[in-house]
Amino acid sequence: MAESAVRIGLVLPDVMGTYGDGGNALVLRQRLRMRGIDAEIVEITLNDPVPESLDIYTLGGAEDSAQRLATRHLQRYPGLQRAAAKGVPVLAICAAIQVLGNWYQTSAGERVDGVGLFDVTTSPQRVRAIGEVATNPVLAGLTQPLTGFENHRGGTTLGPDATGLGRVTKGVGNGVGDGSEGVVQGSVIGTYMHGPALARNPELADHLLMRALGVTELAPLDLPEVDRLRRERLRA
Repeated sequence: MAESAVRIGLVLPDVMGTYGDGGNALVLRQRLRMRGIDAEIVEITLNDPVPESLDIYTLGGAEDSAQRLATRHLQRYPGLQRAAAKGVPVLAICAAIQVLGNWYQTSAGERVDGVGLFDVTTSPQRVRAIGEVATNPVLAGLTQPLTGFENHRGGTTLGPDATGLGRVTKGVGNGVGDGSEGVVQGSVIGTYMHGPALARNPELADHLLMRALGVTELAPLDLPEVDRLRRERLRA
């Protein structure tokens, strides 16, 4: 990396921050600092072009109008797409999956072209998915169940170039009846899990960090409070 600090891009928190998903950037920074690795969060708002030079990126959830703003901004400033093409890790939460997909349909029935980082399409479903969601991950390197809180009406269909992040054991997931939750394509990972997702799934956080650092392992962290949170949420 060109600079000593790991630079974590928090993308469009001014419009894609409805559900507190900015906490994922905080988790990444803290897990690095606890290992003695300097890290900083770079906030990228609607006033900023999206740089392609950061080490990892996170995007959160939002409602229809905010999704439209985010989509236009990312299309105008394609730094995120260029970074992903180089293998930089990206975490997309909930509506960010839809923004990064091929297209999504709004609640009013309008189809909006997405950014195209995910080979997925999303349409509104009859019933909104609200509640705890748990999955068994299918992404190589993940061994522990994933847990989060879903709150979405979108049904996301995976295309041939995309794979699911996990198989649903509780909750709805992608909402199209195929048992999948989330999406993985290249270095980009999407999930409908709020929580924030990385606070509830430290193995996923470290997976992203290892990719950003270009390493195959990280020093373990002894965080019993995180273990307690996971046990509690997996029982919920």
